[in-house]
Amino acid sequence: MGEREREGEMKKGNVQKNNIRCSTLCIASLSLITIFIIPFCESFNYGQALSQSLLYFESQRSGRLPYNQRVTWRHHSALTDGLEQGVDLVGGYYDAGDNVKFGLPMAFTITLLSWGAIEYGEQIAAAGEYAHALEAIKWGTDYFIKAHTQPNVLWLEVGDGDTDHYCWQRPEDMTTSRRAYKVDANNPGSDVAGETAAALAAASILFRRTNPHYSQLLLHHAQQLFEFGDKYKGKYDESVGVAKGYYASVSGYMDELLWAAVWLYRATQKEEYLTYFLDKAYDFGGTTWAMTEFSWDVKYAGLQAIASMFLMEEKKHKKHEVILKQYRSKAEHYLCACLNLNSVTNVERTPGGLLYVRQWNNMQYVATASFLLTVYSDHLLATDQKLHCQKGEVGPHEMLAFAKSQVDYILGSNPMAMSYLVGYGPKFPRRVHHRGASIESYGENKGFIGCTQGYDNWYGRVEPNPNVLIGALVGGPDIKDQFKDERRNYVQTEACTYNTAALVGVFARLHQSHAHAHAHVYYNETPLVASS
Repeated sequence: MGEREREGEMKKGNVQKNNIRCSTLCIASLSLITIFIIPFCESFNYGQALSQSLLYFESQRSGRLPYNQRVTWRHHSALTDGLEQGVDLVGGYYDAGDNVKFGLPMAFTITLLSWGAIEYGEQIAAAGEYAHALEAIKWGTDYFIKAHTQPNVLWLEVGDGDTDHYCWQRPEDMTTSRRAYKVDANNPGSDVAGETAAALAAASILFRRTNPHYSQLLLHHAQQLFEFGDKYKGKYDESVGVAKGYYASVSGYMDELLWAAVWLYRATQKEEYLTYFLDKAYDFGGTTWAMTEFSWDVKYAGLQAIASMFLMEEKKHKKHEVILKQYRSKAEHYLCACLNLNSVTNVERTPGGLLYVRQWNNMQYVATASFLLTVYSDHLLATDQKLHCQKGEVGPHEMLAFAKSQVDYILGSNPMAMSYLVGYGPKFPRRVHHRGASIESYGENKGFIGCTQGYDNWYGRVEPNPNVLIGALVGGPDIKDQFKDERRNYVQTEACTYNTAALVGVFARLHQSHAHAHAHVYYNETPLVASS
């Protein structure tokens, strides 16, 4: 279910500097003693990881599956969603290992996928995966269009976590409540309306060339949802209490409204959205919150990074320089915290070098950090700039190298020698906390598997799951790099859509650079120089 336990917004910690792996060094020029690092050199197939990551979204589909469905152990499910309320809510995604459809994390998933495809569409296409990326995005946006039934009504959840957790069933067999929940003018949800607006606006940019009519439809819904969220302000989990135990909006709704405004500006180039983003910068925390996480709940680092890119790229934003520089200082705080280059507040790391934010589903924060570092490094490279941290300047190659080190850890360059991307490499989690993957598939066994039958016959098994949840990024190891591959260990073995979504663009970018790079590593104390 992602992380139900929320901690503070910022995490302090000192990062160990002496455990940067060789995989970190294949792109950058870094001065390090390499004698201990060379044995850990590994080469990863980022193209394969990209393909697998997009396959994962097909495993998470709800509704009537299409003719070209590649994950054949899944079948049609939840075909009457919304029927009780007289609305068609069939479709969308299950967020993790259960069968609830949660609107806020689903929307963040689509925003991340769209942003990755906007930045790295050419690289995704070069790897032969562009059509699959668009399909993954459209499966989400089609659902959001359905869920936005009136200008000021958004259906944001189908099912509820409490009753869902009584049962261990395949989605195809669900007997739990499929009650749907909405926000409206009387029961506002600015955060979920804002994030859904951001997702639709970002997707509209992608579909502009291939499907202009659909692009306009997405934009129309995005603009209405933003107006709704801004006019009727309130936290969605105060209007819809069943969401609170699973996706509580701890950061509030101000970050989502800024996030929506910046994506609408990118999609339309209309000054009204930029003005909103600038005028509300201080009051809504955009230029005051310094973060050390970017997540389904906390969007500040993402919107601060985009504001910084405006400052880098476009001369027309010169007149907004003062506010955009304030945004940039907060973006730099986040990036420098990931790189351990702030004087005080940095992100902790495990002994093996993995960023560590919190116990529950830590890989989400690793994936989103890797994405922001990658995107930002490319913008710095394109504009011939460097990142300014309290402990010194960092070049774009070094930033990308660090992002690569995190991805390589995920793919197997870690103390457990395990890939945390399911299906990648020889050793990966086999007992993922996931109902559909852990029970014999509908194709193999069309017999009904009841609510407690799933717990009795499947949940407690020590054997590997019968179905491999390819492309899922699980919660990952603890702060000591330890990982227990047990189905009941949901803190570590549950995967979420937004984990994988953050990596799609990064895999594409690394696949491109890996194809062109020829690293030259010297076995001494001289700088490690790589040709890019």
